[in-house]
Amino acid sequence: MDKRIPQPRHIVIIGGGVIGATTAYYLTRHPSYNTALHHITLLEATSIAAAASGKAGGLLGLWAYPTCLVPLSYRLHAELAAEHNGADRWGYRRLECGQLTASIRKKKPSGSAKTRKRSSVGSTKQDDGQDSLLADPDGQVEWQKLPKQDETATALLHESVLPADLDWINASLVREYAEMGLPGFTETAQVHPYQFTTSIAALAQKAGAEIRVNCKVTSIGLNKTSTAVSSIEYLDRVTGELQTLEGVTDVVVAAGPWTGSLWPRTKVEGLRAHSVVFAADVSPYAVFTDISLPPDWVPAHRAARGEKRKHRGNVDPEIYARPGGEVYACGEPDSIIPLPETADEVECDESQCDDLISYIGTVSPVLGEAAVAAKQACYLPRHMRFGKESAPLIGGTSVSRLWIASGHTCWGIQNGPATGKLMSEFIFEGEAKSADITDLDPRKFKV
Repeated sequence: MDKRIPQPRHIVIIGGGVIGATTAYYLTRHPSYNTALHHITLLEATSIAAAASGKAGGLLGLWAYPTCLVPLSYRLHAELAAEHNGADRWGYRRLECGQLTASIRKKKPSGSAKTRKRSSVGSTKQDDGQDSLLADPDGQVEWQKLPKQDETATALLHESVLPADLDWINASLVREYAEMGLPGFTETAQVHPYQFTTSIAALAQKAGAEIRVNCKVTSIGLNKTSTAVSSIEYLDRVTGELQTLEGVTDVVVAAGPWTGSLWPRTKVEGLRAHSVVFAADVSPYAVFTDISLPPDWVPAHRAARGEKRKHRGNVDPEIYARPGGEVYACGEPDSIIPLPETADEVECDESQCDDLISYIGTVSPVLGEAAVAAKQACYLPRHMRFGKESAPLIGGTSVSRLWIASGHTCWGIQNGPATGKLMSEFIFEGEAKSADITDLDPRKFKV
């Protein structure tokens, strides 16, 4: 067979998060894409952006990681926004980023923000359990930071003064403030993750990709010699029937934290994280915090139940102002509840959200008085090796035409466009052309 002659391809993407959506998008934009020869099917177990891609912070930064992906993806975000009016469609904009250290003086417990509308995923559970090794005799635990900033990013912070327009933070409590202020290295932007992911998926669909929701993939079929993909089996969650797609030539596993369930060799698993969304219109800053609380300070919702504060020592919520009159904040990760079968079964522990709201209220009176539009939880997809978090997996595997694009942890939205573009190059050109991502090759880990 003459390889120069284009061949029919049926490309199946597993997962309707940002990685699956951007992969579908860039496949339909690749110069080799031919609607007469190439069929793209995206299978999503629930709905587009139902998991972390709809509940993330949406922060973009040149200081993110891994460095082999970040510059390309940051640039692609700007290009997508320019081409598709991203400022209006998904809230793309530049914003300032800084880190503050604050000390809270002893005072009476402050109340939690009133809830305007609760929007959590799945059921709510009052469960304050945590790894027993972290607990002291009083049951308190240390706050677990999300892995957002690596050592390189931390080194880019420069001492500064609290900006005057960062007026939604109580300046009298701030001991130190540092900003991401090195031009060409520390630019920060943002998107609304749900709006971005659903918009990109819609653009891919308009260009010819087929999107099937409520389709939970149950197995990836291989040929008789187990050397290449051949089919996909999935459960139609509406009818309850098992369906099979035959004649599949390529499979892209972009299932986020569920990637490890579908292809265990990837060792991609989920780490739960909670977040809240405030209804507040504030100046555009992303703020990383380090808040020191009085030892006897207790959030009002816990004091009402006769409980102590959950965390000892400092707490480090992250707070991102967004366009459209909302502010996103995320708390610590936990491993209390195992990854469920699907995104719509994720349990949100409301007490963790209430802790987060109370902690933020100590440094921001504006947010302390704001209505809360959402309390939510999701699972971050992380690639684990020997008990440590590793870089994402992007590329081919030991099985021909089985591709992995997963394990992006905190930076899936930031690195989604680059991942999607590179996957389109792998599939249509056989190699990554836009960036050198040799270090992310799944075959290095015998996947």
